[in-house]
Amino acid sequence: MSVLQGVLSKVLSWAGLCQVLCAAGTGLVALAVVWTVRLLARHAWFTHRLSGFSRPHADSWLIGHLGKMQSTEEGLLQVDDLVQMYKHSCSWFLGPFYHLVRVFHPDYVKPLLMAPGSITMKDELIYGHLRPWLGQSLLISNGEEWFRRRRLLTPAFHFDILKSYITTFNTSTNTMHGKWHRLVAEGRTNLEMFDHVTLMTLDSLLRCAFSYNSNCQESSSEYVSAIVELSDLIIERRQKILHHWDWIYWKTQQGKQFKQALSVVHRFTRDVVQKRRALISQQRETDTDFTTVLQSRKDFVDLILLSKDEDGQGLTDEEIQAEANTFMFAGHDTTASAICWTLYNLARHADYQEQCRQEVMEVMQGRDGRGLEWEDLSNLSFTTMCIRESLRLHSPVQAVTRKYTQDMELPGGRTVPEGAICLVSIYGTHHNPTVWTNPHEFNPLRFDPSNAKGRASHSFIPFSSGPRNCIGQKFALAELRVVVALTLLRFRLTPGVNPELGTSSGGVRRLPQLVLRAEGGLWLQLEPLAAEEGAQAE
Repeated sequence: MSVLQGVLSKVLSWAGLCQVLCAAGTGLVALAVVWTVRLLARHAWFTHRLSGFSRPHADSWLIGHLGKMQSTEEGLLQVDDLVQMYKHSCSWFLGPFYHLVRVFHPDYVKPLLMAPGSITMKDELIYGHLRPWLGQSLLISNGEEWFRRRRLLTPAFHFDILKSYITTFNTSTNTMHGKWHRLVAEGRTNLEMFDHVTLMTLDSLLRCAFSYNSNCQESSSEYVSAIVELSDLIIERRQKILHHWDWIYWKTQQGKQFKQALSVVHRFTRDVVQKRRALISQQRETDTDFTTVLQSRKDFVDLILLSKDEDGQGLTDEEIQAEANTFMFAGHDTTASAICWTLYNLARHADYQEQCRQEVMEVMQGRDGRGLEWEDLSNLSFTTMCIRESLRLHSPVQAVTRKYTQDMELPGGRTVPEGAICLVSIYGTHHNPTVWTNPHEFNPLRFDPSNAKGRASHSFIPFSSGPRNCIGQKFALAELRVVVALTLLRFRLTPGVNPELGTSSGGVRRLPQLVLRAEGGLWLQLEPLAAEEGAQAE
């Protein structure tokens, strides 16, 4: 005991305390030196391995292109310059931390997106910030876990399931149009599209995912507000390099706001999944013909609750919550962006707009005009061409990123080393003048079947491609066609004016965030069509 007291008294003395602090400080400095040396060695290794790719000018070997990727109109123009200068690919360094290969030509995109799922990984630069919200969902998971989830979720997007969602798309669109008719009657004909369309897609997804009528288009919803806030906070976090580290971010005010909004979203999905599983268990026990009950169920949560793998195992409640959160996150913003930009492009091209309208009127001939049916969608050929051209010109998602567990060979003898981030520029590919003639012009005739012959398979990739493509693309295209067709049937669209700037939306500045938006919003002028003025939405 006396020995212990002697040691403690020595340690707790000023001289002893100084020695302890000095040793701790020396240890920390040593760790920092080792970490820095390893970081710089890794940076030098990637710089060497990526020397086969052209490298845009950087002010410093160490800093690289950090701070030069802008989520602005100027950032998109910068991509245009890179495409014009390098044609197919270039390397890009974000300090010594992230080493990228940017590709923007179909010949370089194809081997990356078509690589087997077993060697394809989602990187932390883009997708890591989504993990607290979406968990180990299909969007983020890798390897065997991704394979299993993809197999279990695929039946939820079968055509037979999508058919049942058409009624929901009609209902949510009718609600939005009802609001528009009331606003126009009040003299408010100049409307910002993203505000209205985003609420409409959220309303639609809540019905399709949970059979839940949120009424979010007419009144505020805590859950919907939390989803919007989470999306905004993720964008803000991406733009601040220090916030990329969790131990810093969670101590900031933004990190605390994120956790608060996250608790609202997770509580909602957890309650829905738990109640639905309990209901299914009860019906299994009480219904003699449970097969009929299964066939009548069509919403997303029910379908994945009942899905089983080859071993008879389904997803846990936590896994289902992650997939439901992903369905809401990935589905509402991307589809809303696609709808808004399609309406914007048609507002700027009255001749194409009228051609679409005539096509819709022919399909709807003899009906009251309140809704489309599944069979109608295949008859909207020109409208679909306009939608596809809008997806090319204004893709909701500007790029996807991948990492690989092995070196990837690209044309020209170039190699992407294992661990480097491959940034597949959807925007760059869609605006590459070596692939598309006059790529910045809106020309839906590009997608006429007679004009598509000979075009490279990966020249048009709004939903990515390959084994890790967007599982919900057919869902999105179906909703797009319903919303666009009914909108053109009921309203004539012309470019609007941003009331704060006093400028027409013809001079809109694009804003690439989680999805492509517009600075100050996307404003259109609405004119109800005579045949529809009296038809109020349900």
